[in-house]
Amino acid sequence: MAAPHSGRQPQNDGYRTLSLSGHVGFGSLPDQLVKKSIKQGFCFNILCIGETGSGKSTLINSLFNTNFDDPVSTHFLPSVQLRAQTYELQESNVLLKLTIVNTVGFGDQINKEDSYQPIVDYIDAQFEAYLQEELKIKRSLFSYHDTRIHVCLYFISPTGHSLKTLDLLTMKSLDSKVNIIPIIGKADSISKTELQKFKNKIMSELVSNGVQIYQFPTDDETVSEINTIMNGHLPFAVVGSTEEVKIGNKMVRARQYPWGTVQVENENHCDFVKLRKMLICTNMEDLREQTHARHYESYRRCRLEEMGFRDIGPENKPVSLQEAYEAKRQEFYLELQRKEEEMRQQFVQRVKEKEAVLKEAEQQVQTKFEHRMLMHQEVKLKLEKKKKVLEDEIAMFIEKKANAELLQSQASVSTPVVSLKRDKDRKNSSFT
Repeated sequence: MAAPHSGRQPQNDGYRTLSLSGHVGFGSLPDQLVKKSIKQGFCFNILCIGETGSGKSTLINSLFNTNFDDPVSTHFLPSVQLRAQTYELQESNVLLKLTIVNTVGFGDQINKEDSYQPIVDYIDAQFEAYLQEELKIKRSLFSYHDTRIHVCLYFISPTGHSLKTLDLLTMKSLDSKVNIIPIIGKADSISKTELQKFKNKIMSELVSNGVQIYQFPTDDETVSEINTIMNGHLPFAVVGSTEEVKIGNKMVRARQYPWGTVQVENENHCDFVKLRKMLICTNMEDLREQTHARHYESYRRCRLEEMGFRDIGPENKPVSLQEAYEAKRQEFYLELQRKEEEMRQQFVQRVKEKEAVLKEAEQQVQTKFEHRMLMHQEVKLKLEKKKKVLEDEIAMFIEKKANAELLQSQASVSTPVVSLKRDKDRKNSSFT
């Protein structure tokens, strides 16, 4: 039984090729994979980047023929915020867990210098979460909800002139992390001639600035022709609408204007059908594979190299994970010892500095104490001198007091004799 054609030539690594003489049964492996995939379901994550009012929500609703009830965004946010909403969809017997990540407030700030940084951080965070799940001892990747972004629909305003600096900076920052499909939103606002010139201008600017957008794969013969054609239609000029209008005897989704009607699913009016066919019907699985095999593997390699893991040693010999771990552990241990020694030296130096400061403070205190003692001695001497002077004054006062009392006592003894003599003289004079 012939093996299914994969689009690539099989490599002969020295294995013998044998022919079967009868039915074995492993030809049913593709059917088994299909049944397992249908039972498990699929996940697909879309990142929509564009200025507020560029038609992101309307286009997503149109792509999946439903209403996701995305709340209206404001123009007055201080920074870009990412809002992720997950939905479970079913078509026939196929389950799809769809996550729509919208950039709220993108391009609304006056200072747009770092508007793309929250988006880069979000994508890296999803890669990191998947990597941490892979590195667990007990992994559950089968039931793990993969939130890695599979495709970025980048909405470009239909100015008809050229890309904005913000658009180029954002796409350049994201092209190595996610599959970017540029889209001209609300393409019915410019004429067909201007639209084609605008498309050419966009592609020219992307090439000249080294921005790598997602190219639909052409290595598979089953889709090579259609993908080659569709690569020439990038960026897709789309129109979205959830309103149905009656055209003839048929209800179609369209946008009505005073001058006419723009049908969403009419390829002569816009590229909506092309986008949906390429995004969902033809290349959804390739977008998932590219996310894992290209973008995630690149992130994983860089992270593991940062951790110190290598596949090849200094002598170009293979290095096992255990050897890499032991080498990294030894390096970490030596680094830890170095830091401990450095901290110990710093501690000793600080202790010495503290001791020097304390010694200097102690000397200052001793000097102040001696100074105060000298001042105290001087004050004490002054007080003693004043005390001696006061004691002399008291002694002098006591002496003066004694003299005064003596004089007073002498005066009191002589006073009665004088008074008797006066009385006698007074009586004699009265008799005469």
